[in-house]
Amino acid sequence: MPGTESRADRQPQEAIHDIDEPNIVSLISHFADDNLTIVRNLSTGLALAGVLVIARSIKLTSKFGAVAEIPVHFIRGNVSLQGRVRTVSDHGLEIEHIPVVLPILSRLLSKRVCSSSLAVRLAGVEPTAEGQLWLRRHLAPAQVVWFKLISREDHVLHCLVSHRKQGAFWSLCVNEELLRLGLARTVPLFGVAPGSRLYWRLYRRLLRAEFKAEKKGLGLWKEAGFWERASDSVRYNRLISAVKRLFGRT
Repeated sequence: MPGTESRADRQPQEAIHDIDEPNIVSLISHFADDNLTIVRNLSTGLALAGVLVIARSIKLTSKFGAVAEIPVHFIRGNVSLQGRVRTVSDHGLEIEHIPVVLPILSRLLSKRVCSSSLAVRLAGVEPTAEGQLWLRRHLAPAQVVWFKLISREDHVLHCLVSHRKQGAFWSLCVNEELLRLGLARTVPLFGVAPGSRLYWRLYRRLLRAEFKAEKKGLGLWKEAGFWERASDSVRYNRLISAVKRLFGRT
């Protein structure tokens, strides 16, 4: 009928309309195929930028030259850091922090070169004089150690320090080893809530090591010999002390 279009007449027009209509997905696909190198470089750049932002935000490759520079979440998370022993003093260790090294990223993120050291004390441990000598023999300068952050006190870190003996496949916890040899006493863990899970978990480890030394009579738990006990009994005998005072007056 005049004025009406058959279905066959409309199909070519619809097909032409579909061909002329731009397809966004096809355009993007063609662009990606034609500029594959650009797309790959762009993706790599975005990924690199993301890693840089994350690494900078969590201080992944930062070298800490002072205790105050260590983020609070590192302390709360009991993060383990690597370092190099500088000196062993009567108060603890001086450790130079070794940051995480990532190819290329470390150069982009590092702002300065710092050679300062961190003051580290053995958490929950008070070494004896013999313990100090042991530390100086086994933690020589430039030796690499790991120190697990437990708490922070002003400009001092309280840590679990571990190192690997030459030829050994596992690390040795210095805190426990001193106690195990009877070269230290356990002391309360500074900066850790006494009722917390962390406190009891660490304290059990330390007390277990100390109990082994006490049971074997090692170090400060070594029983005194007969003459040593006799000498102590005479030294502190009240009668002899009174006689000494009497002769001292004459």
